[in-house]
Amino acid sequence: MAISDVQEKNNYYYVRDERGKEIVHASVSSLGELHDFSGSLIIFKKNNYYYVRDEDLKEISHASVSSLGDFKSVAGDTINFIKNNYVYTRDRHLKEISHRSAR
Repeated sequence: MAISDVQEKNNYYYVRDERGKEIVHASVSSLGELHDFSGSLIIFKKNNYYYVRDEDLKEISHASVSSLGDFKSVAGDTINFIKNNYVYTRDRHLKEISHRSAR
């Protein structure tokens, strides 16, 4: 099932599929700040950690902000972070795939 939308309403996040049907919901306080989502991943930040979650809001991986840098984007199963003037592309488990200059 693909993620089509993630909405925040009344202190809850609602994950919806391509038909607009709710897949799951959970409180904002339990998940943290929503950064972005793709068709298969949702990225949250809480207590100086980034969390990668699936369409059921189950945690796939997490790592500290200091180790990853600043969140840039998510597309498909890859996530980009900027650190020390480099863009690091990582997989859903936050393992580095590649990096390049951010300039």
